[in-house]
Amino acid sequence: MSTPNMNKPVIGITVGDINSIGAEIIIKTFLDNRMMEFCTPVIFASNKTINFYRKLMNENNFNYQSIKDFTRLNHKQVNVYNCWEEEVQITPGVLNEAGGKYAARALEVAIQCLKDGYISGLVTAPIHKNNIQSEKFNYTGHTPYLRDAFGAKDVLMLMTADNMRVGLLSEHVPLAEVSKYVTKENIMAKLHMMKDSLIKDFGIDKPRIAVLGLNPHAGDDGLIGTEEIDVITPTIKQANNSGILAFGPYSADAFFARQMYNQFDGVLAMYHDQGLIPFKSLGNGEGTNFTAGLSIVRTSPDHGTAFDIAGKNIADPGSFRQAIFTCLDILEQRERYADNTRNPLKKTELASE
Repeated sequence: MSTPNMNKPVIGITVGDINSIGAEIIIKTFLDNRMMEFCTPVIFASNKTINFYRKLMNENNFNYQSIKDFTRLNHKQVNVYNCWEEEVQITPGVLNEAGGKYAARALEVAIQCLKDGYISGLVTAPIHKNNIQSEKFNYTGHTPYLRDAFGAKDVLMLMTADNMRVGLLSEHVPLAEVSKYVTKENIMAKLHMMKDSLIKDFGIDKPRIAVLGLNPHAGDDGLIGTEEIDVITPTIKQANNSGILAFGPYSADAFFARQMYNQFDGVLAMYHDQGLIPFKSLGNGEGTNFTAGLSIVRTSPDHGTAFDIAGKNIADPGSFRQAIFTCLDILEQRERYADNTRNPLKKTELASE
């Protein structure tokens, strides 16, 4: 993360499921006043929710200002944007309708503020994918919801930690259906998005991308499945012909066991657990989920709602804190990229003088 500056981005933070560890890790993160040097945080929740967890955690030193619009935004402390006024029973660790309802409310309000330009980026605390379901939220998670909210044709779920970046070809789909997503069109689309993101969002000029196989041992030359021969390998060749430095397919187990990911700028996994199990095992609890392909910057911690420890004041805020820094880094890198690519002809003329 770069050094603090006076032009701090305003970062929106959704509380997530109000019965999860979301509010707890948010409060723990901003108990460290040094975070205020890097950004102006706006928590989308309610005063009563934040007060409930502040008392539960016995953290009376956590101070904030309540706002209902951005004319009263305070850049020197935490702001809580009041998304609802009604009394809501909070039951930490309990999966119920209220948790999902108000998680969706906070997300909806935050997205509108993002569209209106009041906040620079968004960091989302965890939601539960089942209890948030409604007529307005009929999605398997944040990623597809944000895709539709911002009118993107497609997006890429990209997990980042240090220099390891793992993208997913398919996200929250049943394992029995994964092979349906292993098509030349899908792989090419995700490779293009990953390449563009690595250049614009991470500042890597010529990214090298590893592609994992679908089957054990990457199919063993067709002995354990033919998707590698029929689909993945021809698509990697096509990607290279179109200017993408793609390599593989690699057997997933050996790829991570031998730390081959250190040789690449990004890794495209075929399905959720193939990429996320090794990522979370190697990420030391400070991984970040980034939604590549959007016009806006959204990150989140790499963990879920953790109902089993909610309300016990033992949740680790490390991944959430890193999600904020990743959001800030990507915002800064996008601004740098835009500046470097703005009117390149003029810059070439100046350089030649």
